[in-house]
Amino acid sequence: MNPSTHSGPGPGPAAPAAGLVLFAHGSRDPLWHRPMQAVRDQLLAEQPGALCLCAYLEISSPSLPAAIAQLVAQGCTRITVLPLFLGTGRHAREDLPLLLEQARQQHPGVQLDSATPVGEDPRVIGLLAQIAQQHIYKEPKL
Repeated sequence: MNPSTHSGPGPGPAAPAAGLVLFAHGSRDPLWHRPMQAVRDQLLAEQPGALCLCAYLEISSPSLPAAIAQLVAQGCTRITVLPLFLGTGRHAREDLPLLLEQARQQHPGVQLDSATPVGEDPRVIGLLAQIAQQHIYKEPKL
């Protein structure tokens, strides 16, 4: 039996612990954080035991390096960073790869990857278009 493909009961290596970081810009306004935390809370409600943290580029905490370190301390050997950005702007294109490279140097035994920003997912684009459509013919509030 190939231990890397073992998935049945009984002895065999444990699957690497996977973690997820929901990565956003950050803000001094505590109300700004609510949508990111709501995404995390819903994910954890649907996937109890998942290892998922929010992290922020600036202003807010935890920082991305701190969140990665916390997941590593919890035993994660694979961590994906999901940018909660509408597009691949400078933060996703330049800042995030630099932060990930620094984290790879600090945690050489950990696989660190970045996903495409959520705003580029066709499902998010479709949902935003649906929401926008609701406002085309909406009567103004007086």
